[in-house]
Amino acid sequence: MDRQSWFAKLFGAALMLLVAAWQQAVAADPLVGPEWAAANAGKAGVVFIDFGGPADFLRGHIPGAVNSKYGKDGWREERADKVPDMLPVDLTKLAAMIGRLGIDNNTRVVLVPPGMSSSDMGMGTRVYWTFKVLGHDNVSILDGGMAGYLALVKEKKFPLATGAAKADPKTFKANVRKDMIVTMEDMKKAKAAGMLLVDNRPEDYYAGITRHPKATSAGTIEGAKSLPNAWLTVDGGGRFRDKGQLAQLYKHASVPTGGEQINFCNSGHWASVGWFVSSELMGNKKVRMYDGSMIEWTMKGNPVEQKVKLQ
Repeated sequence: MDRQSWFAKLFGAALMLLVAAWQQAVAADPLVGPEWAAANAGKAGVVFIDFGGPADFLRGHIPGAVNSKYGKDGWREERADKVPDMLPVDLTKLAAMIGRLGIDNNTRVVLVPPGMSSSDMGMGTRVYWTFKVLGHDNVSILDGGMAGYLALVKEKKFPLATGAAKADPKTFKANVRKDMIVTMEDMKKAKAAGMLLVDNRPEDYYAGITRHPKATSAGTIEGAKSLPNAWLTVDGGGRFRDKGQLAQLYKHASVPTGGEQINFCNSGHWASVGWFVSSELMGNKKVRMYDGSMIEWTMKGNPVEQKVKLQ
């Protein structure tokens, strides 16, 4: 090898190390606690997105927070084929909405769901997944949500702002990670290949006792394992379980904590809780989420397994 080629290879290796170090530096911890939120409230470069109702936001929010409507502001949309609650097709439009919240590509984003239930926390995990799809790693979820923060305001004298909040618009650019997006065709191939599929809906949905009104049939995808999202938070509330308890629950559900898996539910909301726990808390980077989930799967006429067939 000549001297020039040797230096080129050395430079390339050094550059890769620098990029890896930079990515690690900007990747935030997946969860932050109320104490972290209080210490960073109102700081420049930190934006809290509060998904509580507008009236609740006016009564009290973390300084530096902006209010966003999870179901109405464009985080999810109905596709042209009537499949609801999907990742928007036009991601530039989604990026523009994020920019209007005062967020750019250098902003530390902290997602604040209401925090009353595991389903509440799904607002945080779903939007967290969305930011990851858009290539933004500097994002965290407030463990316990706003309910957990408010419970400590008086005792620990945490800061609390009232009234409306207006963000200074910024420019946010999407760097889409297409490998995170699982289509129905991807799901069919995964099922045919014997990949582990994990149903994060409550057990009555998994068994086929209860059906989502927009799903055309009850049941689950054949061969899927059941790991209800409510198991993954303490007593089904707003605080995530520790890794030891999660490992026990995964073992009980016969779901490995490593290896290729795809999470699903009805519409990609509860499944995002399962994806977040597996990928971000348990460290399994081979897990993905099927956005369309059982609504798309059944609307398109795919087969289901109904474990309980009521007469």
